Formats: sequence, C-alpha cells, structure tokens
Amino acid sequence: MHVLLVDDEPLAREELNYLVSQHPAVTSVAQAESVLEAMTKMMEQKPDILFLDIHLTDESGFELAEKLVTLSDPPYLVFATAYDDYALQAFQVNASDYLLKPFEEKRVMEIIDKAKKQVNKNQRTTTKSVEQFSTFPIHSDDRIFLINPETVQMVSVDERSLSIFTDEKQYVTTGTLSGIEQKLPPALFIKTQRSFIINVTKVKEIQPWFNHTLQVTMENGEKVPVSRSYLKAFKERLNLE
Repeated sequence: MHVLLVDDEPLAREELNYLVSQHPAVTSVAQAESVLEAMTKMMEQKPDILFLDIHLTDESGFELAEKLVTLSDPPYLVFATAYDDYALQAFQVNASDYLLKPFEEKRVMEIIDKAKKQVNKNQRTTTKSVEQFSTFPIHSDDRIFLINPETVQMVSVDERSLSIFTDEKQYVTTGTLSGIEQKLPPALFIKTQRSFIINVTKVKEIQPWFNHTLQVTMENGEKVPVSRSYLKAFKERLNLE
C-alpha cells in the first residue's frame, strides 16, 4: 500500500515514516509539509492511506480533508495530531481514524491493518461492479448495439422475438430469455414470469392482480405480470413480506 504523511514538523514526519515502514503491507511512503505539496504528491502517486496533521503552518489539515470528500475514491484518512479535541470534527469530514502524538507503534500497526482491510474491500467491490455492469452486445436492425445493463428496464420474449426495453428505446432481436439473462447482472434483475425479466431499480408501481398475483408498472409505463411461480422470490427481493 502507498502511504502519504502530511505534517509540517520534520521530526514528527520522520518518526511516523519509520513506524509506518515497519508494516509489511506498506510498499512506499511519501511526505509533504503543506496542503499544496500534499495535493501534488497525491497526483504523482495515489495514496491508499493518508496520515494528516491538523495544525500545519498557516493552514489546517481540514482544508485538505474537505477536498478529499469530493473524490470518488479517497484514501483512508487518518488524522495524526497532538490534540484530541478535534475528533468529532475529523469524523465529520469522513476521517477513518484518529492517531494521537506521541505515536505508538502498536497503534500505528492497528490503523494500517484496518486500512488494509478497507482498501482490499473497496478493490473487490470495484472489480465486482465493473464485472456486473459491463456493456453487452445485441444484434438489431442489421447492426450491433452495446447496451449498458443499468439502462435496461425490462426484457420480454414472444414466439418470434426478444424485446429489450431501455430508458431510451426498444431493441428487437433474436435469442432466448435465458440467454439474455446470463448477460444481465443478478444484482439488478429478476424474472417475474417465463417471458419477462425486469430491472428492480426501475419499478415504479406494484398492484394486486388476478388470482393473488401482482402486476408491476415500470418507469417506462410498461406493465409486467408476476406469476404465482415467481411471486415468493419477487416479494423477498423487493422486501414486500
């Protein structure tokens, strides 16, 4: 893991640098003494963990922390300070931990262990998300379209064709419902009947229907039946029971 230390006191930086470097998961350690230098170092090499002092020369570590809030994938933020009365404010800017000076090796190791678990979890989530929501190709109107599954509202099939309804348009293609189901992320889609698959995030309304079944209205206005065979799984998925 890459670590960035931000502190305007050289001795404090060197002490923390020594302690952090003892952890086997740490592969590199960079140092900065100001917010500007820290931002430059972050652009050069994205840190996994950021140890940030609150009181810097003529500025506050909170200035940098507030900038991190806007990042889609910010580093694991640890405020490293001699003052314990900023803990509440630190966590208001999404700090993950709080390290008091003088630094204790055991405490530093504990923080890095926690950071490692969080970084690994984030990496697995990102990989899973990329895999789940990759576009998939379909053949329609003598062309190949790449479809983002997040834009798909529903899929239906009849004897002759397969219809894919997205937020913008309807694509008619060939194939089977089971074939297209394999291309759709299970996190978003569920089968409601032998001929229908819907995106659960696009459901607008649910109504009771004949013989104790349900009818779903999608965001695009399409009506979709939920047959008795799929009713239990559908209710569990949408927390209707």
